[in-house]
Amino acid sequence: MKINAGEIRVGMLLEYKNDLWQVLKTQHVKPGKGGAFAQVEMKSLNKNTKLNERFRSSETVEKASLEETAHNYLYEDENSYFFMEPKSFEQIEIKKNIVGEKGKLLTENLEVSVNFYNNKPISIDLPNQVSCKIETTDAALKGQTVSSSYKPAILNNGLSIQVPPFIEAGDEIILDTRNLEYIKKI
Repeated sequence: MKINAGEIRVGMLLEYKNDLWQVLKTQHVKPGKGGAFAQVEMKSLNKNTKLNERFRSSETVEKASLEETAHNYLYEDENSYFFMEPKSFEQIEIKKNIVGEKGKLLTENLEVSVNFYNNKPISIDLPNQVSCKIETTDAALKGQTVSSSYKPAILNNGLSIQVPPFIEAGDEIILDTRNLEYIKKI
């Protein structure tokens, strides 16, 4: 699907120069003289290289059309995660380097959205919120009542996050998967 260069947003996937690119940064510039343009930083999903490109606002680029399906997480081995499509019970394998840091938040039977491009899985989207258990955390300092006084904590999956002072080791919390931030205690 063709889109105008002014419509490029962070996170989009573009087909450009016979490759698939994920947009990392975009900046729309309107200089005093000349036409407006979009300065776009992209990362290749296949070659793992970066590219800075300048598109005039009158240009069009090809937005990659992705097929999105729901899958349940099953298990992992040394270099892959395994998912199952709940309707057909078909299992797929996705390499750990594709999933990245999100893999630490996967729990058994967690429903995720897998994005396919030309029948090849290229990314997963977790639910916006997942529950986690606090493994260890520092003791809260007495008298520290400022609302922004967060303390470090390590979750049972190994991730390190910031939590409010009243959270103790063993507590269950809700975590935002988009930015890895504490939401609330369960």
